[in-house]
Amino acid sequence: MRVLVTGATGNVGRRVTAGLVEAGVSVRALTRNPARADLPGAEIVRGDLTEPETVPFDGVDRMFLFPEPSTAKELVERAVRAGVRRIVVLSSGAVTGGFDTTFHPPVEQAAERSGVEWTHIRPGEFAANKLALWGPSIRAERVVRDPNPDGGWYPVHEWDVADAALAALLEDGHHGKAYDVNGPELISLRDQVGAIADALGEEIRFEEVTPAEAREIYRRLGGFAAEAADFLLGFTDYDGNAADPADAADFDPGSLGPLPTVSSVTGAEPRTFAQWARDRVEDFR
Repeated sequence: MRVLVTGATGNVGRRVTAGLVEAGVSVRALTRNPARADLPGAEIVRGDLTEPETVPFDGVDRMFLFPEPSTAKELVERAVRAGVRRIVVLSSGAVTGGFDTTFHPPVEQAAERSGVEWTHIRPGEFAANKLALWGPSIRAERVVRDPNPDGGWYPVHEWDVADAALAALLEDGHHGKAYDVNGPELISLRDQVGAIADALGEEIRFEEVTPAEAREIYRRLGGFAAEAADFLLGFTDYDGNAADPADAADFDPGSLGPLPTVSSVTGAEPRTFAQWARDRVEDFR
């Protein structure tokens, strides 16, 4: 068996790659920059999902597919022609909720129409988002600036998402299923900051700011924080349509009840945000 892991240097893809190597599986890890990949035990290849012709499928049986909707149909068609017989899609819980109608659905649909086995992994909010949003200010000042400190969600450890993907890649019985994978607890932003502080063994201040002020902070950070600022803070919906941040602040996620976790896929206990903070503590020092 040989598995192609796309998005292999991302938070989930890196863990999927390591898990496959540990299981004794031949792994081809796709990245745009092989020199910076650092993926022990994997065959590292250069390629870009936006250029399907650069993705090497020879000898590949199964694929972990990072979402790139602009080329998903062509990429999957090439994969199937080359002999890929199982595709596991890294999707989003926003598809289940009906919020995402344009980004992940085309990738899911390409897999579903491929004629081969498929499984969708739909994570909710990633705990790792906090590295991009809060990491710089925690490292520099031991402070977090964000609105709505008592608002929260069910942030999921990226290792739980990877474990669900590994099960779908390696085990039978997952074909045709879409798995939502969330964290096990509703935890406020204030308590998330507290968990990171506990992991560091140092105090972290929480300074409440307005959504508009937070948006400027996110934009100055660049990268994911800047790209996702409007959506994360409620100025737009998932598809980029204008929205009111007050509506997001008023929503009570506790009304949803417990959300599905990795347990529904692997039977393992889901990792808490506190565990995530301990696992990633060096990124906040």
